Amino acid sequence: MPMITSRDRSQRSYGLAVLAIGFALILVAGLPVNAGAHAALVKSSPARGTTLLQHPQRVELVFSERLEPAYSTVEVVDAANQQVDLRDGSLSPADGRRLTVSLPPLTAGKYTVRFRVLSVDGHVVQSEFPFTIAPRAAR
Repeated sequence: MPMITSRDRSQRSYGLAVLAIGFALILVAGLPVNAGAHAALVKSSPARGTTLLQHPQRVELVFSERLEPAYSTVEVVDAANQQVDLRDGSLSPADGRRLTVSLPPLTAGKYTVRFRVLSVDGHVVQSEFPFTIAPRAAR
């Protein structure tokens, strides 16, 4: 019967470790990568937290990936939490990443843009951000 030395055990342990690491790398490399996990807001007009000197005609949101039209909404509310947009929020036919809603003439004050979107990969993103219209004296 051959004698097993500590060197043999060490080599065997090293070989098993290399084999285990190689197997783990193969498993990880074989997993699907979800490059666009969520539709992130990449641009908005008006911009988050901005103060405007005149009221905008619309709010435009641009996301990192295409959205599902039937499940993507945007609204603008005033400081009293009353919806002030024209309730015509829609995705651009030319760009499924662009969501807009029209606004009537707004008075000075703080407004909040709220959106809830469903990206084509099935992830829901919901958020909000403020913008302010400066009083006439500040204009």
